[in-house]
Amino acid sequence: MAENGDINTILRNSLSPDSATRTAAEQQLSQASENNFPLYLATLVQALADESAEGQIRVAAGLALKNAFSAREFSRQQELQAKWLQQTDAETKTRVKSLALTTLSSTNSQAGQAAAQVIASVATIELPRNEWPDLLGTLVQNVSSGAPHQKQASLTCIGYVCESQDPELRSALISHSNAILTAVVQGARKEETNNEVRLSAISALGDSLEFVGNNFKHEGERNYIMQVVCEATQADDSRIQQGAFGCLNRIMGLYYENMRFYMEKALFGLTILGMKNDDEDVAKLAVEFWSTVCEEEINIEEDNAQVESSDQMRPFYNFARVATNEVVPTLLLLLTKQDEDATDDEYNLSRAAYQSLQLYAQAVGANIIPPVIQFVEANLRHDDWHFREAAVAAFGAIMEGPEEKVLEPIVKQALPVLITMMEDSNTMVKDSTAYALGRITEACSEAIDPNTHLDPLIRALFAGVNDPKMASSCCWALMNLAERFSGDLDASANPITPHFNASVSNLLDVTARPEAETTVRTTAYEVLSAFVLHAATDSFPAIASLSDVIIKRLEETIPLQSQVVSIEDKIALEEMKTSLNTVLQSIIQRLDKEIAPQGDRIMQVSLQILSNTSGKSTVPEAIFATISGLANAMEEDFAKYMDAFTPFLYNALGNADEPSLCAMAIGLVSDITRSLNERSQPYCDNFMNYLLNNLRSPALGNQFKPAILQCFGDIANAIGGHFETYLSVVAQVLQQAATVTASPDGSYEMYDYVISLREGIMDAWGGIIGAMKMSNKTQALQPYVQSIFQLLNIISQDMNRSEALMRSAMGVIGDIADAYPGGELVEAFRSDWLTAMIKETKTNREFQPRTIDTARWAREQVKRQLGGQQAVMAQP
Repeated sequence: MAENGDINTILRNSLSPDSATRTAAEQQLSQASENNFPLYLATLVQALADESAEGQIRVAAGLALKNAFSAREFSRQQELQAKWLQQTDAETKTRVKSLALTTLSSTNSQAGQAAAQVIASVATIELPRNEWPDLLGTLVQNVSSGAPHQKQASLTCIGYVCESQDPELRSALISHSNAILTAVVQGARKEETNNEVRLSAISALGDSLEFVGNNFKHEGERNYIMQVVCEATQADDSRIQQGAFGCLNRIMGLYYENMRFYMEKALFGLTILGMKNDDEDVAKLAVEFWSTVCEEEINIEEDNAQVESSDQMRPFYNFARVATNEVVPTLLLLLTKQDEDATDDEYNLSRAAYQSLQLYAQAVGANIIPPVIQFVEANLRHDDWHFREAAVAAFGAIMEGPEEKVLEPIVKQALPVLITMMEDSNTMVKDSTAYALGRITEACSEAIDPNTHLDPLIRALFAGVNDPKMASSCCWALMNLAERFSGDLDASANPITPHFNASVSNLLDVTARPEAETTVRTTAYEVLSAFVLHAATDSFPAIASLSDVIIKRLEETIPLQSQVVSIEDKIALEEMKTSLNTVLQSIIQRLDKEIAPQGDRIMQVSLQILSNTSGKSTVPEAIFATISGLANAMEEDFAKYMDAFTPFLYNALGNADEPSLCAMAIGLVSDITRSLNERSQPYCDNFMNYLLNNLRSPALGNQFKPAILQCFGDIANAIGGHFETYLSVVAQVLQQAATVTASPDGSYEMYDYVISLREGIMDAWGGIIGAMKMSNKTQALQPYVQSIFQLLNIISQDMNRSEALMRSAMGVIGDIADAYPGGELVEAFRSDWLTAMIKETKTNREFQPRTIDTARWAREQVKRQLGGQQAVMAQP
């Protein structure tokens, strides 16, 4: 490794703003690490500990050291940990740890912070292996008797250790909870005169709370921790107050069952006082405390509703309900603290209060109505827009929680006033009104009278669509209305029908304006799509006319491709194409076979757009979704487009670099084969080759495999006996897939994957068995029947299963029995496990009727199989 002067230069360059200089320095450090890892570490830790060096050089040394032990990617992290454990001698390890601990006492705070990160990175490796047993004792000693800067750096180090997400370290820290608490509580006490030390301590306490569950079980220790945190909420430094309220939030989330005494004695008053704090960041955290209370109590009530006996119920103290009359008026007052210059994603005090009010409504139900309605009635016509906006926002916030029948009369009374408020002089009031109307249309739509409310409501919302500030809220409300009043899709008319033509005209005007913002245009197209999807049959002529407009607009996007000069242009054009396709998909779905006259134009423009699209783009996915709908609608008549379309489909099937498009293509193969039936056979060799290659491809994840297996079943269903060509290869794939299992300690994702995979296998066999039976080729299935029964047996014994899997399994059982009516498989069908599996599915009250019907059908087929065999045996 380089001499001190050289290493200092390299470290200084590693922080250079100049990219070339920085990259060169990083390469030198990387090379040194590879050449001699122990020497590299020893050199860096010496630079970190060098009191004569500049602060930035010591920081760079600390950063390089930390990066020698830790990485974001799990595999890289494992590699680095192995280098420390296996390639680093004991002397170097001791030197690194010793000098890093010494640097915690540096008067240079930058160096102390850097050392804290280094120590935490080493601790992640060693503490789970019991290889640094005295670390936390040393840090406790530093906090107890060290100088202020050493205390602060040591507490920061504890915080870094505790905030690690490494599962092995988090498990190991539980055994160190006493040492951790001793240090952080000592530093956080009001007797600590140095605010920087106290701030670091309260921050570390927040990070450590998850590991001190055993300490919280002891009343004495718990009382002391709570005393220190509560006192910190009253500190003269707002940063410490923020940290303290953050701790209270985490404590409530982790230890709700222990909080009754503290809520009664201190926390009610402290948090209400905190919400009124002049420092907005402190007030926000105090508000969030009540959000946490509500979230916990909502979850507890949900959990308790599912337990089988009262001794399994979690403690529930009704904190939110008891405090309603104190907390809710405070939250309502905070709603008036809006910042009209805030961006849409800015999280400020009034938005924190709004979120808390929403949660409060869900937690206490109808109890929230009196204080909120009192506030709304007092302020809905207030001269100050802040109060008008707060009133209408509060009304919208309580739409989820109280029962709809309780809200309904209140909403009916308020609706006329809210509709007039869509013409308020202040945009924020109008936007909040539109959002409140959206909440009403979503949660309490029964209160909307189609005869008295619908016309002025739709007019008011369409007036707001033109305003970029409130367009998204208005569009959301309009979509909810379309869904709410759709009624029976076969009905000739619904309450929206009288407004349909005018609504479509309005939306076409909004989306056609050149000056319209992209977000406004996109949301307006979403509304148009919703109106089409939920339209009654009387609107079909208007929808047919609309298809002309949408296809024409898609055709007009093609020459625009050559005018794209910037990334912004490209994004805007792609969003327009995607939006138009979304509307077209709704038109196709609603008109179904009546879309056929437009088929040629739809395919022509779709193929042109696919031809002109290059590089990463979401447009092909939108086009594929449109073509999927068209194939489903046109069925065998879609065959005329196949020769022109299949090159694009094959390309997508083979494009592992764009997994979402590839997934779309796999689904499209299923749709096309189901639509074309035997007319899809000329294309099936290519389909099967691509699908089998995708199964083998390491570039595509496991999530693709169930859909591919299901696709095999769809192809078999479509081409019948011709599938025999692929049977041996596909059967081998299905048999291999059937061996995949989840270990008892496996992840939820693995359990879900196994279920999905088995669903795919069953769907594939269902299609194949049906195809072979229809073409009198069941003899070709004979070699694979035993493996099918083996998988069915595994499924019957594995409680990790879904309704869809059981339905598919019942289908396969029935299909096999139906395919071999002569009793050839009678011994397999006599199995007790098979009878029990069918009975269990048939009698499961939680399953849908179609699942139960499939199980009944399977049972009848099995009975025939057994009866048929008995009849054969009875013959002379």
